[in-house]
Amino acid sequence: MRALKWTIIITLVVLLGSVLHYTLPRHEVVRIVGVTERLETLGWNSFFYARTPSGQGAGDARDVRLIETVRPQGDELVLRNEDTGWIWPPHLKFDSADMQARARDQVSTSDDPVWVAVSYYGLRSLYLSIYPNVLQVKPADGPDMRLVPWTRIIFFTVLFGGAVWVWFMLSRRRHATRDDHDADDIGADAVSGAAPPPPGDERSRFGRFLQRMDGD
Repeated sequence: MRALKWTIIITLVVLLGSVLHYTLPRHEVVRIVGVTERLETLGWNSFFYARTPSGQGAGDARDVRLIETVRPQGDELVLRNEDTGWIWPPHLKFDSADMQARARDQVSTSDDPVWVAVSYYGLRSLYLSIYPNVLQVKPADGPDMRLVPWTRIIFFTVLFGGAVWVWFMLSRRRHATRDDHDADDIGADAVSGAAPPPPGDERSRFGRFLQRMDGD
């Protein structure tokens, strides 16, 4: 039973961690090399995309705005640019068209690079054909600009504090329940004539029950 309990707990923790890793924003300094729209055929992977934009009919294929970038190390990062609206995840993004224009204005070459800081959430998978969704594009001081993930820091600080508080309250309640049961056992010993256990006696409740049954 203990193994089953820990299996369930670990599974829930892994699932929660995966959802948070996907949903919480990340930040990088990149150089924008292209801005385009691509016709994507969506199937079951539509779960990773936003709802169908207004003006487009519902269907399996739709235009997706893409922002093609390169990291300072030289590896590529392709971002989609979609509104999240009022649905999940709760980033309340409504300016994808304006952001596409800002990104287009920042396109540069390796000979004359213009570095920008992008915030995004999600994952890039070649096999699933999914892209992280950009949330913000703003000028960067340079390729070595340090970005502090304040949202993640604050969120995990609050989450950790809440977990510690819940653990403390449950531990306190468990100890209170144990004290109540010990008091009931002592009362039962007094009624039956059995002497209560001396201070510091660490015998189990089951052992005291056996003692009462023997009449000691």
